[in-house]
Amino acid sequence: MRTIVMTGATSGIGRVAAEHMLQMPDVQLWLGARGAPPPGAHGFPLDLARLASVRAFAKAVGERLGEIPIDALVLNAGTQFPSDNGRTEDGFETTFAVKHLAHYLLLLLLPRLAEAATVVITTSDTHEPALNPIAPPEHADAERLAHPVRKPGVRSSPLRDGFRAYSASKLCNLLTARALSRSQAAEVKHLRIIAYNPGFTLGTGLQRSAPLILWLLIGMLRPIVVPLFRINKPAQAGQVLADLALGRIEPPAGRLYASLVKRRLTWPETSDLAQRDDVMSKLWRDSAQMVGLERLAANNGERPST
Repeated sequence: MRTIVMTGATSGIGRVAAEHMLQMPDVQLWLGARGAPPPGAHGFPLDLARLASVRAFAKAVGERLGEIPIDALVLNAGTQFPSDNGRTEDGFETTFAVKHLAHYLLLLLLPRLAEAATVVITTSDTHEPALNPIAPPEHADAERLAHPVRKPGVRSSPLRDGFRAYSASKLCNLLTARALSRSQAAEVKHLRIIAYNPGFTLGTGLQRSAPLILWLLIGMLRPIVVPLFRINKPAQAGQVLADLALGRIEPPAGRLYASLVKRRLTWPETSDLAQRDDVMSKLWRDSAQMVGLERLAANNGERPST
């Protein structure tokens, strides 16, 4: 049996991916979620906005699995908020906490990964300024993202600020995948690390916090823009996520960024900021300190490039 642990499987592309995995007779799927898991999956309570809940989830998975190793860890959950004003009970900006810090903390499960296991972290091409001229990430400084401060003289723009928080969190996901691929754990266990961009996909529920007018506009335009611009559909984006987790799609040598754009999967270069090793290393260390995983940063973290 292959054992897969996953977040973000109750809706959107994650739900599609989970349903594909559950069709495999040799797959056991263990999910963390606030809602009910798909039929056939094993569910544990998980609130990514609470680090205590993330730790409890990791502990519950470990206790339930015992000596059974994890063959794939899929960190897919996330949402998008209209502003960066929200804060979690731990005091961090909500988008950064849910999409980055919580999944970083789930690296508590690293010791339980099997030899040659796969780790898939969902990211986004919004981290690339050339593809996101509206609100590209300006940095990946954990302290500034966790406690954003408005620049003097810069007016707040709820939609822009919320989208920038989202794109910055996706940059962090990609940098975490890069750092993990260089970690001692990845080297010793020959882990396959993939950062997956499902591309612009309508109908996933990602924008569930968006204003009602935006929902109405999307509903009216969807029948026209989806086929015209070859916008990804949840069925395909979810299928690719499942195939990556199951090892049906192998990354080319030296690549970890899988990008599904206009219904075509490629392995492109990332943004210049995402390729900076100093930014990657600092984010890894600072995130470890924020979530209380200093040992991971000290003993099992990324190795500097040579």
